[in-house]
Amino acid sequence: MTDTQTARFIAACRETIGASHVLTDDHDTEPYLVDRRKRYKGSACAVLLPADTNQIAALVRLAREHRVAIVPQGGNTGLAGGATPDASGAQAVISLKRLNKIRGIDPHNNTITAEAGVILAEIQARAASVQRLFPLSLAAEGSCTIGGNLSTNAGGTGVLRYGNTRELCLGLEVVTPQGEIWDGLRGLRKDNTGYDLHDLYIGAEGTLGIITAAVMKLHPAPVAKVTALAGLASPHATLDFLSMAQHHASALLTGFELMSDFSMRLVGRHFPQLRYPFGEPHAQTVLLELSDAESEEHARALFERLMEQTIEQGVVEDAVVAENLAQSKAFWDLREHIPLAQAEEGLNIKHDIAVPISSIGRFIDETDAIVAQAAPGARMVTFGHLGDGNLHYNVQAPEGIDQKQFLKEFQTSINTLVYEQVHRHRGSISAEHGLGQMKVDEAMHYKSPVEIRLMQTLKAALDPDNLMNPGKVVRWKENAA
Repeated sequence: MTDTQTARFIAACRETIGASHVLTDDHDTEPYLVDRRKRYKGSACAVLLPADTNQIAALVRLAREHRVAIVPQGGNTGLAGGATPDASGAQAVISLKRLNKIRGIDPHNNTITAEAGVILAEIQARAASVQRLFPLSLAAEGSCTIGGNLSTNAGGTGVLRYGNTRELCLGLEVVTPQGEIWDGLRGLRKDNTGYDLHDLYIGAEGTLGIITAAVMKLHPAPVAKVTALAGLASPHATLDFLSMAQHHASALLTGFELMSDFSMRLVGRHFPQLRYPFGEPHAQTVLLELSDAESEEHARALFERLMEQTIEQGVVEDAVVAENLAQSKAFWDLREHIPLAQAEEGLNIKHDIAVPISSIGRFIDETDAIVAQAAPGARMVTFGHLGDGNLHYNVQAPEGIDQKQFLKEFQTSINTLVYEQVHRHRGSISAEHGLGQMKVDEAMHYKSPVEIRLMQTLKAALDPDNLMNPGKVVRWKENAA
């Protein structure tokens, strides 16, 4: 695109949404061009701040007319570079942060309709105001948006009971690559009238269209939440513990988080105010939570029976049940501070992977051994959502060495080792963070040719000009259609 074409596009955008909402100055655009982890930095001809769905549709039509590629962006909290433009300076970022209205809440239908730029924590709060629960919960909930959550099919800590973001969505409003508006904002649990279009856009990271609003499921707010920590000897024991917890608690079990001994030691090293409640270290610590519709006493009694039985059978080595909300928060703080402790410790190689739950013990044992052999002294930081098979399998540089040199020497090889193990266990190299630009090549490597062709055909059919977030999720193929 020539400078003249770019200027015409920018001028048309200013006329459409107002000059103050078309950012081109470097100082103004900078926050939109760098991803959260500062791993990717791009350039853009403009950052556009539309106010509503109609303005987004108009901008998409202008982009199509002027052949400008679009990068949709929510809260810019992604971890795979999916909302960062490339370095060409030819792409335009469309920020959805001004689409921040909750359009309605229906307690009888247990739904909330929110625009894509609404912060996740606001949806949680509005649900709570009518005694309902919106169960999607993750570390970035104070800044991430529901549009971004949908675009990456975010997971979080409640997947075991409530599912990923996909399972929480009933309907969408979407601007297509042609600049049309699809109104699929239906709050129906049953709608068997053809292809399930809304599922196409969830997890597509803006490559097929721009999600502008959604109807999301709510659940009755639990009367009580009770949290516990349990110490175990191995990841294999945690699987037995999970089975017993599900048997005892069934749907009341809403959280089951795995944390390795080294993860806990890192938290203790960098955040000593967060006290590990056990006198002796355990190879694995599990944080589990029950959400009870009856009473706190009922949940606590169930927990105590579970712990007694698992300790008697030698599955659990030690356990403690939170006595109050403050102690429950302290338990969750241990879990939430693992990534922060890793950052304080220094550079590391991150993996957001999923394997079948039954394979987790074998995966950890085998992969730990392979990585230790390839990079002696490397320290494995293993934690995640055991109940749904999602592990954050991170590799910390050995103590006392140049961390940047470690990453330069080992990042590619360790990624390959971990992903080969994931593939061998029929898992996924991206469980909840998406592919973005970070993992698109790996995804193309591990997916079958049939799966790749289907994805490319779908992309070409819906976005034949390849203007919607190009370079993300799937590699473009000119003859895919």
